[in-house]
Amino acid sequence: MMYDQTRAQQPEGQPRGRAERRAAGPGALLPSAEREAIAGRLGHALNTFADTPLEALEEAESAFDEATAQLAKALAERRSVLRASWQDQDPEAQSDELRHALRQYREITQRLLHL
Repeated sequence: MMYDQTRAQQPEGQPRGRAERRAAGPGALLPSAEREAIAGRLGHALNTFADTPLEALEEAESAFDEATAQLAKALAERRSVLRASWQDQDPEAQSDELRHALRQYREITQRLLHL
């Protein structure tokens, strides 16, 4: 099987379990301070809904807009870094770097598909 051949070629000590692979993957797309600020705004909207429903909805929408804008910015930056890592490489001489870039694309894309 292709998967087993790939695993067999990995150096010893490489993460092999699902949780280990997830931990070894790219970090959070947004810095924790930004995530916490957006989550705080959303929490505030939820807590004030009973008293001011329209303002709470506007605040929740604003938090959503901020989250999507920050996510789009982070993804564009990640894409730029990834593309720069392989774009001018000779495919024959740099197969390890290309393989690493492919894995990063796969991990990020799979994370997006599971949102």
